[in-house]
Amino acid sequence: MNRSVRTLTIGGAAAAAMTLLVAAPANAETEVGEPDSFTSAFTVMATPDQVIDNDGVATPGQEGATGTFDFRINSELEIICYDITLSGVSGDYESPAKTATHIHEAAAGQAGPPRIAFPNPVDDGTGERTSSGCLQGPFTTGVTSDAGSDTGEGFTLAQIEANPAGFTGDSHTVDFAAGVVRGQLTQVPVGGVDTGAGGAANASTDTSALIGAGAFGALGLLGAAGLVAARRHRRQES
Repeated sequence: MNRSVRTLTIGGAAAAAMTLLVAAPANAETEVGEPDSFTSAFTVMATPDQVIDNDGVATPGQEGATGTFDFRINSELEIICYDITLSGVSGDYESPAKTATHIHEAAAGQAGPPRIAFPNPVDDGTGERTSSGCLQGPFTTGVTSDAGSDTGEGFTLAQIEANPAGFTGDSHTVDFAAGVVRGQLTQVPVGGVDTGAGGAANASTDTSALIGAGAFGALGLLGAAGLVAARRHRRQES
């Protein structure tokens, strides 16, 4: 499997502002290859109606836009693999963080700090914006907390596994600074993802989660798991 190394960058005035606010961290996330197994998997169905601002006020994103954020985690190695697709999104990205696409620690309807910054999805030639890869912590966001540290400092992927509903995926643009789309993390079965090693940690379907989601929700969760497997297969062939 061939994988190019990408760096997380922002440009222009935003980059200059970040240089003033945050010194480059001594340790930051590294783009790595996909591990042989995962301890958990999650999906986000992001929509503009779920966006809120930093005060927790509903601030709808771009009408008609949608986002799918699929995450596979190996919390023992502190690796998160991501497949992000944004549809119907226009305009340039903008965020005080070092990229504009994040996982925030925030429950539904609440604001919260970014914990991981992902490479922004780019147009794949079909009009959709996509981004895929794997990052290994420790994680940094380029945003400074009230305590004066980076909001990624001290964060671990085990925190997502312990409370996925307490985390959200989103992306931000110039015209929709609060977020163009947003959605909460929902756990999906690792067994639905082709990890190459069986994903034994959580290979069975979480039936309680599927029942709670209802019939359509269950199909959505299983479909998301299958989508991740298909994307991974395409990357292996490239």
